[in-house]
Amino acid sequence: MQLTRTKSEKTKQTMDEKLNSLRAGVLGSNDGILTVVGVLFSVAAATTNQFTIFIAGLSDLLACAFSMASGEYASVSTQKDTEKAVVEKERQLLKTDFEGELHAVQRHYMTLGVTEETAMAIARDLLTKKPLATVVSIKYDMQLGHYMNPWDAAFASLFSASAGGVLPLLAMTFAPAHWQWPATIIAVSVAVALTGYLSAVLGKGNVKTAVIRNVLVGIVTMFIHYYVGTLF
Repeated sequence: MQLTRTKSEKTKQTMDEKLNSLRAGVLGSNDGILTVVGVLFSVAAATTNQFTIFIAGLSDLLACAFSMASGEYASVSTQKDTEKAVVEKERQLLKTDFEGELHAVQRHYMTLGVTEETAMAIARDLLTKKPLATVVSIKYDMQLGHYMNPWDAAFASLFSASAGGVLPLLAMTFAPAHWQWPATIIAVSVAVALTGYLSAVLGKGNVKTAVIRNVLVGIVTMFIHYYVGTLF
């Protein structure tokens, strides 16, 4: 029985793997935007020293980027370990309870409307050719040999959080003095609207709702942090 996959099959990324990296990138970008603008608004409301504002924003950008990356790495590593454990469990079941696995595949095809006899014939054929790949796919909706890559998610999050945080940092630091606040507000609003749009597309949600929600969250974030800064 074929319990392994070829090297070429393992290295080709599935859509789920690609979407996982995109998801990490979108979330990282959104967090980078909001955390950095939060610090910038708090500090800028408390002091007019441009160097202090810049250093505070830059420090937060770096902290956020590495925090997001390490969080994604830990999270996806756990998911990958779980996926591997599931595959190993099914590998053992094929050896110790082949009939149970056979009937599990049969039941799957019967729920799709296939007759009992035909479903059994399909199950026997599949478990003869690709037993492990078949049960993993049917029982867990996984592709054998394809695991979520924690490094891809970590680097996607690191890069996107940095890129997102740079937008408000540049606007606050390099815009003319009388344009600092409006330029930063506009930059953040456009950026979070974009991340809202991308998150809705990836999650197949309502684009308009996601964009409006993200923009409102961004505005509230800026308002709260500005108010906190005025207290000092």
